Amino acid sequence: MRKFTLLLWCFSIFMKKINIFNLHNSIEFEKRALEIFQFQAKNNLVYKEFLSYLNIDIQSIKKTEEIPFLPIQFFKSHKVLSSRSIVQRVFLSSGTTGNEQSKHFVTDLAIYEESFTKGFEHFYGPISAYTVLALLPSYLERDGSSLIYMVNNFIQKSKNKKSGFYLNNLEELAQNLIELDKKNEKIFLIGVSFALLDLVEKHKFQLKNTVVMETGGMKGRRKELIREELHQILSKGFGVANIHSEYGMTELLSQAYSKGNGIFECPPWMKILTRDTEDALTILTEGKSGGINVIDLENINSCAFIATQDLGKTYPNGSFEVLGRFDNSDIRGCNLMLL
Repeated sequence: MRKFTLLLWCFSIFMKKINIFNLHNSIEFEKRALEIFQFQAKNNLVYKEFLSYLNIDIQSIKKTEEIPFLPIQFFKSHKVLSSRSIVQRVFLSSGTTGNEQSKHFVTDLAIYEESFTKGFEHFYGPISAYTVLALLPSYLERDGSSLIYMVNNFIQKSKNKKSGFYLNNLEELAQNLIELDKKNEKIFLIGVSFALLDLVEKHKFQLKNTVVMETGGMKGRRKELIREELHQILSKGFGVANIHSEYGMTELLSQAYSKGNGIFECPPWMKILTRDTEDALTILTEGKSGGINVIDLENINSCAFIATQDLGKTYPNGSFEVLGRFDNSDIRGCNLMLL
């Protein structure tokens, strides 16, 4: 018991030392990332074993490009935790028939709330200034969605009583959207792709004060469209110049945002790298297409270094683009513990 209490005390001291939300440049990010790597390499049993399989000397890691990224599939097969604290919430991926869901065990919901609030406000300003309209039927119809948790928090922070979730009541949503926009209210409309398409097929809009954000995915409800085609239809239907997008997932506590053209930007505590699709430990230079690796410093209690199944490319200013997904289920070169 004394040892456990000591571990919690050490973790608390470490968290106070790691100031994630006050990063001013890439040098500070690099320092924090390396500190978190050293901490998780010792305290995250799954990540520690993964590094052991790769014969990684953790003391030899001197820059983020040298850090091995944990394949995202481990969130389906293992309990990925760096903290001994009590788990407050388990977020679940949507999953499909026959596929196991990813599970993100969150020991500090306050960290998640601070991350998504400051992340949104970094790009869009105070959430309290918006009316938040959410059209997320596929997420509302299941339990454990981290996106629903985030948007519900946004709705609570909004000062407009018309903020809320809209499931099948598209008529009410359309009426509120038109009325609020005409009153020059700032509106944040976030929706899953197929539901936004349903909305613009039934109603036509000419919005001037609304951020329209799609979260991606047809969830089996419609034929998949390439991003350019989807955004063109939605842009015309809502009468807006650009369709915004969110890049987030169950396994992350932070989100990147695109204000148009599919180019995403990260908050200061998040970074995207791309890896060679044939050699997962090789990081590519900017502009080359590869597997997306995410450094999310908010994943302090789970794993901050994740190799996703998305394909993309990064740009010199830190922005990135998502090009698609891997066809195979395992990330080649990094599935040692999954065999």
